[in-house]
Amino acid sequence: MPSTRIETRTGWINGRHEALIAAVQSALVEAIRIPPADRDIRILEYPADAFAPPAGRADNAVLIEISMFRGRSVEAKRRLYAALSHELASFGVTGDNVKVLIHDVDRENWGLGGISFADMDPGFKIDV
Repeated sequence: MPSTRIETRTGWINGRHEALIAAVQSALVEAIRIPPADRDIRILEYPADAFAPPAGRADNAVLIEISMFRGRSVEAKRRLYAALSHELASFGVTGDNVKVLIHDVDRENWGLGGISFADMDPGFKIDV
C-alpha cells in the first residue's frame, strides 16, 4: 500500500491527470508487485516560482515521493525507478527530469482505520 505524491510545475499536464496517475500506478504494480487496485496517488502542481528543480531541468520536471513498507529489495527499487522513467516518457518527461525518493516505513508506523499495519495482513507480498 504505497502512498505516492507527484510534485511538479503547473501547466504541462493539461488535463491528463488521470492518465498520469494510471502511468505511475502501472509502474508500481510492475516493479514492486502491488495489487492493481491498491492505489493511493496524489498530484500536486505548483506555480513556476514555487517549484525550483535543479538548474537545467525542464519545466515538466517531476519529483515522485513514495512512502511504502520497508522490505522491498534493491532490485525491486531499481525496477521501480526504470518503470517510472519509462511511463513518464509518454508524457514527454525525460529520465533526467524524474527524481524519485522512496521512504521505507516500518509497518508499525503506518495505520489505517485506527489499526497499525503491524497488526494487519497487507494482502500482498512485500519482500519482492
